[in-house]
Amino acid sequence: MDDIVASASSGLSRGRSVQDHIDELPMWADGTRLLAAPMTGMQWLIWSLAAAGKFFEGFVVFMTGVALPLLSRQFDIQPAQNGLITAASLAGILVGAVWLGGLSDRFGRKPMFVAEMIIFVGFLIALLFCTNFIFLVICLFGIGLALGCDYPTAHMIISESIPSTSRGRLVLGAFAFQAIGALGGTAVGYIVLKTFPDLDAWRWMYASALVPAILVTIGRFYIVESANWLHTRGDVNQAELAVKKLLVRKPQYPAVIELTVREGHAASSNAPQPSFLSLFNKTNRRATILASVPWFLQDLGTYGIGIFTPTILAAALGANSDHARSIADVIANDITAAQGAALITTLLIIGVTFAVLLADVVGRIALQILGFFGCAAGLFIASLSTYFSGGTQTLLIFAGFMLFNFMTNLGPNAQTYLLAGEVFPTAVRGKGAGFAAAFAKIGAVATAFLFPILLTAIGTQALLYGLIVVSILGAAVTWWFRIETTGVSLDQLEQ
Repeated sequence: MDDIVASASSGLSRGRSVQDHIDELPMWADGTRLLAAPMTGMQWLIWSLAAAGKFFEGFVVFMTGVALPLLSRQFDIQPAQNGLITAASLAGILVGAVWLGGLSDRFGRKPMFVAEMIIFVGFLIALLFCTNFIFLVICLFGIGLALGCDYPTAHMIISESIPSTSRGRLVLGAFAFQAIGALGGTAVGYIVLKTFPDLDAWRWMYASALVPAILVTIGRFYIVESANWLHTRGDVNQAELAVKKLLVRKPQYPAVIELTVREGHAASSNAPQPSFLSLFNKTNRRATILASVPWFLQDLGTYGIGIFTPTILAAALGANSDHARSIADVIANDITAAQGAALITTLLIIGVTFAVLLADVVGRIALQILGFFGCAAGLFIASLSTYFSGGTQTLLIFAGFMLFNFMTNLGPNAQTYLLAGEVFPTAVRGKGAGFAAAFAKIGAVATAFLFPILLTAIGTQALLYGLIVVSILGAAVTWWFRIETTGVSLDQLEQ
């Protein structure tokens, strides 16, 4: 690194944007330019703290699937109330994404990035002392508020701070920790059940996230505010300071950082800010549809399958907790289901790994369409299990769910998240990404609430057929309203 010098364009920085400075390529002393700008320590800190937030989302939401039989038995919860438990955190995500996430356009990315973790820790502590069903639902809703705020803020604080050429793989690399968290939540649930085989085991499951969450909360106080956000609001001096803190290197480059107010943006932080209605004007309507509708359709399947995988597996493997005659039966059934869920959830990690590797090569739109069709294929394979019994039935269920989990994280589960934080202008990016996440969670909440009821009323096969149609529709909407963002800088997307 000592032989690296600043780009020759450093001295011509007057009038350049924040993204121009972030994307600037250094060169060796002999004039050879690097292929990519190395990440700074601050950029990696921002990325790691954002990745931790995605981990907690997967950890808490998917661990709820393991904890659900214990909660149902301890609080004597009926099937409809089971839906309320799983829907509570998803409803919180919906409100948190559109309300708290939208506030990041007004108050900044960093304040909301910190606030969401404080909310998460507070409600997580309260959850550990729940004594009744209503208190439980309130705590899960509060946790969902924090996770919902993280949807837009985590994406934005990464994408607005890193080079354009690596935006896809780094945003999805952080998003991959949702899948890691899902596997971790299932694994912790299994370990706790084996170690503390009683109905209060669910408290230990959630308690395992407390100390890491506190550490992440503290770490978020030390990051720099998004210079892109400051610059868009006209806070040029603060934006320049933020860029300098973000791009600390040795040797230092860019050597000179000087910004100008971007034409067409607010001249000062006191200027009126765009409202949510601006998401539906002629300029932003296409982006709003692309960001929100496929994500909504994807969540119908992903959350239904993800949250209730243990329940479905338990029924398929002849270990349905509804017929458990003792607490020991409940624990044994839950352990069996958790083992199967852990195997299937592993495919989430493999799928998102491929998404990280291919997003900046194949493109977001192509992967999202391919993923939707792959999800339909996996659900179709799983639906065939109803015509068989024994080992063949189990094989088809596992094969179908594993293909579904792989394809959803290769495609729509990863790409919808990535696109939602890219297709909107900086001034409304928080509102746009928050609205898309919230709209998606309407599907997740509806699925979580209705899935256990419909599973009993119409059966597994009919539900899977419905989700196949949903997946095909997701591919069609993606194609009709496509906006390709692969390799395109945020400045170009503004235009």
